[in-house]
This record gives sequence, C-alpha cells and structure tokens, in this order.
Amino acid sequence: MKIVGIKLNDNGKTYFFDAADVAVKENATVIVETEKGLQYGVVVSIVSEDEINKDLSYKKVIRLTSKADYKKHLSNLKDAERALVKCNELIDKYGLDMKIIDASYTFDREQLIFRFLADDRVDFRQLAKDLGSIFRTRIELRQVGIRDKAKEIGGFGPCGRRLCCNNFLTEFDSVSINMAKNQNLSLNPTKINGVCGRLLCCLKYENDNYNDYKKGLPDVGSKIKTKDGEGKVISVDVFKGKYKVLLTETNEIIELTRNNEGKK
Repeated sequence: MKIVGIKLNDNGKTYFFDAADVAVKENATVIVETEKGLQYGVVVSIVSEDEINKDLSYKKVIRLTSKADYKKHLSNLKDAERALVKCNELIDKYGLDMKIIDASYTFDREQLIFRFLADDRVDFRQLAKDLGSIFRTRIELRQVGIRDKAKEIGGFGPCGRRLCCNNFLTEFDSVSINMAKNQNLSLNPTKINGVCGRLLCCLKYENDNYNDYKKGLPDVGSKIKTKDGEGKVISVDVFKGKYKVLLTETNEIIELTRNNEGKK
C-alpha cells in the first residue's frame, strides 16, 4: 500500500488514493478511480508508512497520465466552459433563482457536474433534463454554500492577505460565535465576518491555544472569593494569566493570577 494525496482541481480538497501499482511522485499527474468515475488529478503529497490508516479502504491510482490524457483533460475543460454558458442560458429561460459557479466533466465524461448557489431550494428538474439531452451524459446539479463562492472568486481579507479559503484551505471547518467570544473579540459582524458574510475561518486557528491559556482563569462577570473578600471579575488577560476583580465591600480593584495571589 502506497497512499498519496491528490487534488482533482486547483482549489479543491486533497483526497487520498492507493498508488501501490504506480510509480508516482509529487506533482505527477495521474488518472484515479472515484465514485463518480475516472478523474484527472495532481499528486500533492506522499503519505509516510507510519501515517497510513490501514483500516480505511482507498480508491486506486489507475496510471500516470499520457500526452493523450492531457489533451483530453484540456478538451474536457473547454467543453465544460461551453456547458456553463448553455446552462446559464437555460436558467434565464426558465427564470430559475440560482447562480452557477462552475461546470466540470469527469475525465471519462460519464458525468457533467454543475455547482450552484441559491438562497432556497430550486426545482431544476426540467433544467437537468434539458442539459442531459444536449450533452448526452449524466447531469449533476450540486448546491453549495456562500463560502464555496468566496473560495472560487478569491479576494483579500480584513488582515490584508489573500483569502485563506482561496489560498490554502481545502475544506471548511465549523466556526462558532463562541470562538470569537473565547478570544474576547468584538461581536460586531463587520469585525468577525469574512467577505463571504460568514464567520472568519481564522477564528478557529488559535481557538485551542486560547482554551489552554484560559485554564484556571475565571470568566468575566463571574463572582469569586479572594483573600480580600468576594468580588466580581471585570477583565481577564489570558496571555499573562491574570485577571482583575472588583471587590464588593470596598469597591477596590485587585489583580490576581491563576493561583489566586495578587495585589491591590
């Protein structure tokens, strides 16, 4: 078993295949077997033996590509562009409330896949029927989210850098508002939302570190007992491991550390 990571498109997810019978190396182009049929892909990583999960079942790398395979791949890309134009014409004809992001053929042309955005469910049965009769292959219309659109279009985030989803992220992790709260960020949507309108993906990057730093520290607003009396936590500095408490009886503010030692 020789497991390799392969991307089926430039900005897509990395999938893992068994290349035991094929001499592959990084950046090699290959034909692989997938659930949707044969696909053209690029090897982006070689998995070391100690990292292989032998309990999983992997699809096969069929072969290295030939010049003929490459020409067919380019032809598929051009035909998919024409299919995209035709699909948009039909969408206008039927007045469907949907936006096509892209179109792609499987390498063996057994399937033509359209990805689209829509706010609600769309009845595209007639559209799929027309596309099938025109292109003489199986049609899949797949609804995707607004984050996928940002990934395809690209742009720059509030940090001034290229969007993570368009640069290196291959899949979207779940991001929650609690991550922003955990990092003491302003909950203003213009500050914590990305260009897609969803919570910034980078909120997840440091969340585990914040959880570690916050161990042993109280939450802002909680009431605690100190050696100087009871009080309310008014601020927390997770990096310094310190927090400030407003004493109930004296109305004084003291600064404490994780071990509850501090000074006024």
